[in-house]
Amino acid sequence: MAPHRIRRGAPPTGQSARSACGPILDPMRSGPQVLVFPTFDENPYLNLLGLAPRANGFRFLGSDTYRALIRQASRLGHGDVLHIHWTTPLLQQAPSEAAAVRRLRGLTALFSRLRRRRIRIVWTLHNRLPHELRHRTLEIRLYRALAAAADVIHVMSPATAEVVADVVALDPAKVRMLPHPSYEGIYDTGIDRAAARASFGLADDERAVLFFGQIRPYKGVTELISAAARAADTGGQPIRLLLAGAVKEQSREEFAASIPPGLGAIAHLDYVPDADLARWFRAADLAVFPYRSILNSGSVHLAATFTLPVVLPDEPHLRRQFGSRAWVRFFDVEDAVGSISDLLTAPLPAVDGADWDDFLRELSPWEVSRGYAAMLAELSDWQAPRGMLSADAAGTVR
Repeated sequence: MAPHRIRRGAPPTGQSARSACGPILDPMRSGPQVLVFPTFDENPYLNLLGLAPRANGFRFLGSDTYRALIRQASRLGHGDVLHIHWTTPLLQQAPSEAAAVRRLRGLTALFSRLRRRRIRIVWTLHNRLPHELRHRTLEIRLYRALAAAADVIHVMSPATAEVVADVVALDPAKVRMLPHPSYEGIYDTGIDRAAARASFGLADDERAVLFFGQIRPYKGVTELISAAARAADTGGQPIRLLLAGAVKEQSREEFAASIPPGLGAIAHLDYVPDADLARWFRAADLAVFPYRSILNSGSVHLAATFTLPVVLPDEPHLRRQFGSRAWVRFFDVEDAVGSISDLLTAPLPAVDGADWDDFLRELSPWEVSRGYAAMLAELSDWQAPRGMLSADAAGTVR
């Protein structure tokens, strides 16, 4: 059987993602440059976001280190855009505190130069602060410098300004809400549930609990392992823990040794190829994201793309954003192990297709990318080709 891809919101059959977003401009008439920092070739979020602007003539530059950012920024001119995403490589990866101080000074000077040259600055606020902090005070100063210099502060959660208020004050006039896209139409979803579960050797009566993503201390995977072990000891439905993701901040062997041998966990402690991603999500009954601190999570949107119920920390901003969704449940952050254990043994939520459709309809990757293109066009005063941006997409940026 030919692989099946979910098509809601995707380009019409026979069109590429790029052509569906609008005509590709003649290179002689190409548009402004957008310098994205940091750039990761395999980051699906960045790739999705750039689809419509690229089709609309914007030229993208990349950099992933402080030095590369300074060097690439010199290529920008009037009407171009610097787009800052994750700030960790700027100060937190400096070799010393003194070097971080020098970098902060260099960045504030860079922002001033860019503004004098009428180069626009966009800052996407992904996290309240970087998860691994070596230079907290300097990072807060960087956040405040970015907030002051940015022409647009892009947020993906309506509660962002409230969540970061103790770190940085956001000017409401600069804030633009553009949601995180789903991943519909991006990953091959051809494998069915039965085949996926069989590939892992899962029995029909076993509840498969998935954690997918990089395994870092702030993500609470240790608590999830303890919760799964406790749930498995209740004598109820058998629990199988699926762990898929590269281990960071500790050795793979050290982390593997922390998994109780009697738990029967299935672990792939490395990056999962895109072609294998669907197998993990199709096999699971529930995805758990036991983060200790979170503002936005693309993992939630990835799970929703595969219509997989999720468990999230019971943070006020997450409950406001996802509390009405029948497929989302929340664990008590003050008792993560006990609360998650109870949720692992509770009946699964009853979710019908309308619940998923309602959530995913607003998050089509192509519509979110069109909204981003509208934002860039407004900032750079670039005239989009006729028919490129829909009214709905342009209206998403508000």
